[in-house]
Amino acid sequence: MPISTLLHQDALLLSNLVSVLLKEQSSLVEMDIDVIESLLDEKAELLQKITQATKARHLALGQASFEANENGMTVWINRNANAKDRATWQTFQQQLAQAKELNRVNGQMINQHFRRNQETLNQLQGRPANATGVYGPNGQTAGTHISRASLSV
Repeated sequence: MPISTLLHQDALLLSNLVSVLLKEQSSLVEMDIDVIESLLDEKAELLQKITQATKARHLALGQASFEANENGMTVWINRNANAKDRATWQTFQQQLAQAKELNRVNGQMINQHFRRNQETLNQLQGRPANATGVYGPNGQTAGTHISRASLSV
């Protein structure tokens, strides 16, 4: 398959990923767990397709005597691409940066929600709100350990 066609396929998949990441971010803000869960499958499938498409594009680059990586793609663009391919590559690069940033921000939001939930759980279990360990040094769940001495009659 021509490198140009592979590039346009990659760009379409990446555009779809950006769309899913934006939906994920919106769902994280709204705490819509059902939507977040459905997006996880969609995101995983897209990432798998992107990986396969990138490998195919790199293989085609290698077969055309270019480096089989993004540097080789840049060289191919500079030597062989028409205006449409150049625009697609530029958009691809911008969307790649956007996807990385969205993924970073979404990860921070997930971690923030996790910390908040952990603090609430800690409070419900009678542990300090900032306790981070789930298990104590003896391997027992912290806050629920009952010593043998307290069970003596």
